Amino acid sequence: MGGGGGAAAAPLHLEASAEDAGLRLDAFLAARGAAASRSAAQRLIDSGAVLVDGAPRPKNHRVAAGQVISIEAEAGASSRRETLPELEVVYEDADLLVVDKPAGLVTHPAPGHRGPTLAEALSGRAAGGPDPERAGIVHRLDRDTSGLLAVAKTEEAHAALSDQLRAREVKREYLALVAGHPEAESGTIDAPIGRDRARRTVVSTRSDRPRAAVTRFEVIERLPATTLLRVNLETGRTHQIRAHLAAIGHPVCGDSQYGGRACGRELGLERQFLHAQRLMFRHPRTGEIVVCESKPPVDLRRALDAARREQVSGGPDGD
Repeated sequence: MGGGGGAAAAPLHLEASAEDAGLRLDAFLAARGAAASRSAAQRLIDSGAVLVDGAPRPKNHRVAAGQVISIEAEAGASSRRETLPELEVVYEDADLLVVDKPAGLVTHPAPGHRGPTLAEALSGRAAGGPDPERAGIVHRLDRDTSGLLAVAKTEEAHAALSDQLRAREVKREYLALVAGHPEAESGTIDAPIGRDRARRTVVSTRSDRPRAAVTRFEVIERLPATTLLRVNLETGRTHQIRAHLAAIGHPVCGDSQYGGRACGRELGLERQFLHAQRLMFRHPRTGEIVVCESKPPVDLRRALDAARREQVSGGPDGD
């Protein structure tokens, strides 16, 4: 309805928090979902569509707490359309598909997020899913975690896979590079987590409403200042792996929310070193075991090479 004379869409306004302080403007836009990547954010800034407290600023401007960043709505929408990724599908049949999600892509729409989502990228591929907003997505990965995700094409497949998740029958294996060296070669972290009382954007064991969470890890390789781990989820809470590894003093490298910023910076990482590399489940219709695997993407392989070569500090971030 309506023609070309309608009112223009309102711009997006984002206020920088204390946690955002010090981020480059392009990194801030990508982190908040206003652009699909830092390069997309840089194009937005260069086009003049981004203002900081009402004035243009360069892409390397460091945001300060309380600053308001405004993005023209049409420019942001255009950027998202241009940068919607072509998904790699590692398994597909009439009932489901498994995709290899790139880092930087939000799984499904969320309040305050206007960037591209996996649900958008799946448009038309999972039309039979029970919830169009989620496009049949059975579980989720954090925006900056890459790797395997199962997507149901039918309500029956979605229900069956969801039941397997609740019964802890789906096997999800991750690759993580962490700061420092865990004492044990393997271990189990059994610690309930929930929204942190003081920092609502993170989860921790300091929560008023913790939920049961179990993570298992195994050392793959000990490097000079970091450790490569194989991590398996028994439960699937928000930020579970990141919060649990931080709780034992070994945050994921590159994870700025949980103490791994310094380690990641020294390795050239722009996101956390966390990749969902293996997914195993029973096919919802045939009952056969489906196993999918994914190699870590280029940015993580480069960081791992750097970790093997260099003496990075390896410790968690200071206060």
